[in-house]
Amino acid sequence: MRNVDRENQLLLREGRKIVEALGQTLAPLVEVVLHDLSRPGHSVVAIANNLSGRSVGDAVTEMGLARITDPGFPEVVQNYPNRFPDGRPAKSTSIGLKNSAGDYVAAICLNMDVSLLGAVTAGLGQLMSTAPSSAPVVETLASRQLGDVRATLERFAAARNTTPIGLTLAQRRDAVRELADAGLLNLRHALSEVARTLGVARSTVYTYLPTESRP
Repeated sequence: MRNVDRENQLLLREGRKIVEALGQTLAPLVEVVLHDLSRPGHSVVAIANNLSGRSVGDAVTEMGLARITDPGFPEVVQNYPNRFPDGRPAKSTSIGLKNSAGDYVAAICLNMDVSLLGAVTAGLGQLMSTAPSSAPVVETLASRQLGDVRATLERFAAARNTTPIGLTLAQRRDAVRELADAGLLNLRHALSEVARTLGVARSTVYTYLPTESRP
């Protein structure tokens, strides 16, 4: 046997191991096929996760024929759209294997069944969809604590490059309205915490309250 023939057989032997390993790793959604490009009429020599209905000994695909006839054909063609015989959409990747002479000897092809993934994606999209305008108030599921009052005022002030004590009268009113909208003023001792954070008397905080929130 010539050295090139032994090399080609070695590539095919190694390709079989790759097909088996990838097939087990990517089951059940990805078909993995090894083609012997020296036998275009019977090129399929190994197949894992058979999704296309092909068998060992079946002929090469159009991609394989292109490689056989054109040594300059790209070695890797990845993530291109394809379709199984029954019409299911697929995403394919084809990897050509060359020997030391630069001739294509084999190809490993991966064909992913994306039909199931598309259905799952659509279902998840529907499951995750929301209608924010249907809620009469903005709700949060986080438990509220008195420390959230100070944290909210500090974030409000930092966004305006100042501190809570440095807020203007108009800004203080806006900040207190934000607390009211978030429901934080309903916490016990919330007004006292606002007064401490803003550095004002508790009675002064009442003047910042939105009209609808005043007792």
